[in-house]
Amino acid sequence: MKWFDVLQYANKGNLAPPKRVEKSDEEWKKILSPEEFQITRKKGTERAWTGEYCEAHEPGLYACRCCGTVLFDSWTKFESGTGWPSFTGSVEPNVIKYTKDSSYGMTRIEVECSICDCHLGHVFPDGPQPTGLRFCINSASIRLVI
Repeated sequence: MKWFDVLQYANKGNLAPPKRVEKSDEEWKKILSPEEFQITRKKGTERAWTGEYCEAHEPGLYACRCCGTVLFDSWTKFESGTGWPSFTGSVEPNVIKYTKDSSYGMTRIEVECSICDCHLGHVFPDGPQPTGLRFCINSASIRLVI
């Protein structure tokens, strides 16, 4: 996937997810910490350099904190210097949803889990090859699974 593909999905619609998980805010609050709920369900952002996976280097897969869907592989994780875990791509193209985000006076592309709509972070066109993408992800939105 390249930046052009991300823009196409954000502008014209995303791939169909393999399944859907839907819960009420009250149901999510029962399984998430207050910080996880604020970030994943209310589109919050953790402070830079504070996340559990910011500087993690363990091999494994990163799954959605909310629904457990595998989203990223540690082989695509890289040090971006931004203070958030960064990846060059997702494990499957249909597990990430791309949406235009015009909050805070700027336009960015938000990334969410396409299965449960968990806010993950944003994607930018300044990552390393082979994709040139930087998926800038909140640690509170993912968990490392082996």
